[in-house]
Amino acid sequence: MKKTTVLILLLVCTIAVFAQKPDAVLGKWINSTREAHIDITKKGEKYFGKIVWLKDPKDEKGNIKTDYQNPNPALRSKPIVGLEIIKDFVYQDGKWTDGKIYDPKSGKTYSCNMSIRSNGDLNLRGYIGVSIIGRTETWKRVK
Repeated sequence: MKKTTVLILLLVCTIAVFAQKPDAVLGKWINSTREAHIDITKKGEKYFGKIVWLKDPKDEKGNIKTDYQNPNPALRSKPIVGLEIIKDFVYQDGKWTDGKIYDPKSGKTYSCNMSIRSNGDLNLRGYIGVSIIGRTETWKRVK
């Protein structure tokens, strides 16, 4: 009887862990340069992320940093804090795929896939065209 109870309890815990896996990416992350915190949220079945903190929120003149590299001139005055830089990711087969990541430093948008490593870090692979030609960045969860 005890073995059966333990087995059932273990099975329930395992199911609960797997049921939460798609949302494991939710929360605040610090980028690899430790300059920004990005809060990843879910809207419907897709995942998005916006900058919620900057190490240096103001430029050398004391002005709030804006998205001055944006290819759309109408968006260049938008503050970096609050800027959505991760868009439209879907969860499938243990990864978040088919999303876009925006780099406010360059004003460029890249295709991107995300995955959580066994140590809990978040790997982001940004690329143009095929993921083989791209760059991987590792973010850590904000505690």
